[in-house]
Amino acid sequence: MQSPTPQVPGQPAPNSSDIDARLTVELASVVSGARRRAHRDGDQQIDTAHLLHSLVESDPEVREAFDSGAQVARVLGYLVQRSIGYGLRWQGTVEDSGAVPVVTEQGPAVAGWSPAALTAMDGALERAARRGDPQAGGLDLLAALAADRACRAVEVLERAGVDTRSLAWRLACACPQA
Repeated sequence: MQSPTPQVPGQPAPNSSDIDARLTVELASVVSGARRRAHRDGDQQIDTAHLLHSLVESDPEVREAFDSGAQVARVLGYLVQRSIGYGLRWQGTVEDSGAVPVVTEQGPAVAGWSPAALTAMDGALERAARRGDPQAGGLDLLAALAADRACRAVEVLERAGVDTRSLAWRLACACPQA
């Protein structure tokens, strides 16, 4: 996965409405849900676990990508535990998978997004573009999340018993190229 394009001094930083315009209606709803979840959790930024939680809750195609309904239930159960206390160790910290710098001279690349969440969204948009679609969907985001070995979403998935390497591979094979 490639890092987002570096900011050129003097150009405005991308904002969340730039991202939202390139998402399907369903994925835009997922992002809104993740934003509400982050706010409710007291987090300054949407992280990859917020995105995963909202994605699994709301997208039937994403739920079908898992091995079984039991696996989906374990993932959701783990995400609920995170929101009611497990995630306290993450609260107030910036998620950084190492894919992009945590802070630039102007601050995070997009206000309200962790660097890892922004990288995942960029990966989802790139996946959609490879198949000739101008908008990213839920499976695009799940593929990008599963491919980032160091993000919080992968930590959650693996603790819930998901083989993220296998999931990422299956999703990559299922994506037609333009």
